[in-house]
Amino acid sequence: MPRDSFEVGPVRVRAGRKQALALPITRLVTGADVDLPIRVVHGRHEGPTVWIDAAIHGDEAVGVEVVRQVLADLDAKKLRGTLIAVPIVNVLGFMNGDRYLPDRRDLNRSFPGSRRGSLAARIAHLMMTEVVAKCEVGIDLHTGSDRRTNLPQIRADLEDERTRELSLAFGAPVMMHARLRDGSLRAAAREAGAKVLLYEAGEAWRMDGWAVDAGVRGVRRVLAHLGMIDPPEEDPPAPTLESWRSGWVRARGTGMLHLEAELGQRVAKGERLGGLFDSFGKRVRLVHADRDGIVVGRTEAPLVSSGDAVVHLAEVLESPAQAVESEPHPDSVEETDEA
Repeated sequence: MPRDSFEVGPVRVRAGRKQALALPITRLVTGADVDLPIRVVHGRHEGPTVWIDAAIHGDEAVGVEVVRQVLADLDAKKLRGTLIAVPIVNVLGFMNGDRYLPDRRDLNRSFPGSRRGSLAARIAHLMMTEVVAKCEVGIDLHTGSDRRTNLPQIRADLEDERTRELSLAFGAPVMMHARLRDGSLRAAAREAGAKVLLYEAGEAWRMDGWAVDAGVRGVRRVLAHLGMIDPPEEDPPAPTLESWRSGWVRARGTGMLHLEAELGQRVAKGERLGGLFDSFGKRVRLVHADRDGIVVGRTEAPLVSSGDAVVHLAEVLESPAQAVESEPHPDSVEETDEA
């Protein structure tokens, strides 16, 4: 017996079909309409309903390319279940290369939104009602912000068994327990009953190939884990490291920054991460690790002031038992780009 058609907005997508559609957001002063772009892949066979989205922040390009590559390889006639893809959520910000909306609101602080609220609230409401409410699982794709770059990582509620399982399936180098942020898509989707993974990798307004590749592979692994596609033919990823605490090492002086620490590098407390120099090359300060951990983020700014975040270090569990013994730190995953 054929599956029922899948409905999004005014469009019904038949089983075994891919279809692009656009949901109205607003109208510009020029009279041009701004729409939310959506692609639905409605599989011929029964299975879960999942969404992937990118560019909630308008300066995050990596996720847009991840969505494109994932969609390119999906065959609706073979897919088990339904995938809803929203490659650019913050359309206005993306067109301007701006993290925020024109009124300077952060879209990822506006969920679940409202139909008659601000522009951000209306976009959030549209995303929640037409996408999230129809899905069991979501993957929210992000990059670093404010001249920061991130190691490919999953941020999620690792206390939830199902979410933890999906995080491991993604196969990123690191998975980090991250508390829910009020107004974020992840928090609103959790309230709606969905399991959500937040993928972080690369730098804002850069098309980092390694970040794209890790994201595409991870999304495919999750879809395979859910039984929607056959497992990809690839070498198994390295074991995912688990972190329940992290924090930024901050500059203790002002100067030109020369970082020696690389993404993914393991460091010990007290280890030298780089140095600060004045414009004549005189060393002002050294930068040292304030904990044992792995470098999951770093600034790319050449000039830093005293107190600026420089290197993001995640403490890594050496055995699964530590997850039970260690309570989440109140500053776990401090200053995330979801914030």
